[in-house]
Amino acid sequence: MKTPLTLLVALLFGTIIAPAQNGEIALKSGDRITITIAGVPDNEIVQISKVYTVADNGTINLPYIKEVRAQGVKPSTLQRTIEKTYVDEEIYTRPTVTVSIDAGDVATTRMVYVVGGIKGNGTVPYNNGMTILKAISAAGGFTPFAKEHKTKLIRGGKTYEINVKEITSDPTKDMKLQPEDQIVIPE
Repeated sequence: MKTPLTLLVALLFGTIIAPAQNGEIALKSGDRITITIAGVPDNEIVQISKVYTVADNGTINLPYIKEVRAQGVKPSTLQRTIEKTYVDEEIYTRPTVTVSIDAGDVATTRMVYVVGGIKGNGTVPYNNGMTILKAISAAGGFTPFAKEHKTKLIRGGKTYEINVKEITSDPTKDMKLQPEDQIVIPE
């Protein structure tokens, strides 16, 4: 039987973890994205289909429709916005747009930070499906003095205490991380 505290923690983590479940990451300024378009005249495909960088003001400039908001938007949403804008502006009737983050670009790489009682480098590149245990492992694992049961997850300015010993004994409790999460392991 679960204690009320355990249920509260599960409820909290269920709500803070849910946004990362679909695997898409919101874009930020400096991200390089590849946009391809189909369903338009061949000579215009080359003009539009290329790599764009999200500007400091959070937008990208596209032919015929100018600035489109990209910062804070997931690629699939940006894709639909671009298609809708081209149709609403009566530029194209049925464009098909694909937006993908340029994974090879350093500026686009998202990180998870693991600090404190770990053996190695605490900056770990984020990837979809990354969990607390995977991040700790990628950061070199625990030092002999790590207090695993007092691990903290910092996300969006909020701190959550996690007992990693419980996760290692029951991997179903391992939580998915989001980019920029911080894991602090006291010694």
